[in-house]
Amino acid sequence: MLMDYLLPYGLEWMNLLVRWLHIITGIAWIGASFYFVWLDNSLRPPAPGGELARKGVAGELWAVHGGGFYNPQKYMVAPAELPAELHWFKWEAYSTWLSGFALLTIVYYFNAQAMMVDRSVADLSSWQAIGIGLGSLVVAWVFYDLLCRSRLGKHDLAFGAVIFAFLVGATWVLTQFLSGRAAYIHVGAMIGTIMVANVAMVIIPGQRKMVNAMRAGQKPDPVYGIRGKQRSVHNNYFTLPVLFIMISNHFAMTYHHAHAWAVLGMIMLAGVFIRHFFNLRHKGRIEWKYPAIGVLLLAAVAIAIAPRPAAVSAPASAQPGALSAGTGAGAGAQFAQVQGIIAQRCVSCHAAHPTQPGFAAAPAGVALDNAQGISQNAARIYQQAVQLKAMPLANMTNMTDAERAQVAAWFEGGAKTN
Repeated sequence: MLMDYLLPYGLEWMNLLVRWLHIITGIAWIGASFYFVWLDNSLRPPAPGGELARKGVAGELWAVHGGGFYNPQKYMVAPAELPAELHWFKWEAYSTWLSGFALLTIVYYFNAQAMMVDRSVADLSSWQAIGIGLGSLVVAWVFYDLLCRSRLGKHDLAFGAVIFAFLVGATWVLTQFLSGRAAYIHVGAMIGTIMVANVAMVIIPGQRKMVNAMRAGQKPDPVYGIRGKQRSVHNNYFTLPVLFIMISNHFAMTYHHAHAWAVLGMIMLAGVFIRHFFNLRHKGRIEWKYPAIGVLLLAAVAIAIAPRPAAVSAPASAQPGALSAGTGAGAGAQFAQVQGIIAQRCVSCHAAHPTQPGFAAAPAGVALDNAQGISQNAARIYQQAVQLKAMPLANMTNMTDAERAQVAAWFEGGAKTN
């Protein structure tokens, strides 16, 4: 009995610590990515025939930060002599992926029935759901890498369009098997896997070959720098979509929509346009059409997924005022019915001491095991259980449409408790 309590509590602490680590390492990695793309786009070529040009410097930049002046320089291929100390930007990427995969395992794989399986979508076992999730990561990297190495990889716009279509298609496929929440997070994991594999499989090995050539007294092959730059730019455009997916689990209105795959596709595309604006701006080009397109896409999504007032049709017996013509006794009876529904369908998770396996505390701190908690969270209950039908999670307690209608009637009648 004690272990039944300590195990979910321990998992909750693992979730907290690993999530914290993931955020820290993610900031380090994405911050480095943003900085180096900005740096690369902001470099200015040295004066022709000058000392820097003779040294093989392709561009330089003067900057001031933290009370000091900096003068970074980029060589066309490599300096004439290898420095004694080189800093390798790799552990930020590796640590982010490892902590992210650990978090995926703790939150989703350890509790797959609650977090990944939605029986209204597909009746899967935990291992089937996990297998689909893991398989998607492998397929994503193989497809992306092969496409990069193909002739299409030399045509940035066409390549980007195909990768975007692949990710949207993958989202659609995953939503046919997994819960919307799990589908979204696995698309994010697919993108994250591509990004870290770019570092581990292409960028760092290429840099090692260039360093080894210099140590052997040979001139490095510039192709490794070209390939590394290409993959680094790809990672830069992936960042905003993957950051949205990292926070998407807080917004059921996106992943629980009937066309969740299209919603995610539009939001990812908006992120790409916004990122492109900043990349161009670093080169000295300000083109407002790109952020404008991004904002319009987000606005279109917001309008398209807005809840409709008639989301649930309540039976006549559940309409506001049907119980004792809205008298105090009628309102109390109506609330008693709603409280009974919540006790049966929601309180296993949303309680001071949840009984649902895998939960040590009420999700988001929302406890519904008393009248005060229900009253304080009435609007949230209405949105999540009635408008979005996102709760109960994966409808694992089998809340019926008639019960949702009763909750709707209570809320639309003023959410009275007595």
